[in-house]
Amino acid sequence: MAAASSSAHKYRGATVEDLDPPPALSTSPHAPIHVALISAFERDYTHLTVIDSEDKSLLGYISTPHLRKLLETGKVNENDPVQKAMLTFQRRGKRYRLITMDTPLEELEAFFDGGATGGKQDFAVVTDPARRFVLGVATRGDLDEFVKRRPA
Repeated sequence: MAAASSSAHKYRGATVEDLDPPPALSTSPHAPIHVALISAFERDYTHLTVIDSEDKSLLGYISTPHLRKLLETGKVNENDPVQKAMLTFQRRGKRYRLITMDTPLEELEAFFDGGATGGKQDFAVVTDPARRFVLGVATRGDLDEFVKRRPA
């Protein structure tokens, strides 16, 4: 119970919207890996969402550090399509945790710590409540920076 009150005090009612998350950088599953890496590098992003080219639905994501390891080990090459290296979201067996602009920051922190998913998370895809549109991406670093910027 102390952890919950500590988080509540730390965030004081703030939500994901208060983080002012940057828009998500998305790519198509059919785009070449090197194009996705260049886009991520130019914008200093470590995660790109992968969306369906036609209906813009969220399919998964790519992590640039993971992608670099796959390239180094030869499991993929830079001309392969993103879908060969992307990580898909588990739709079965795990409960999907909806993160919206209205999600309290203590819930986002619990998500990063693995509270709802059973495993620690590096980032959260912020969507509208119906999960139709990707609005942004929030990271643990965004949360830490928010706490540092906020007066005590």
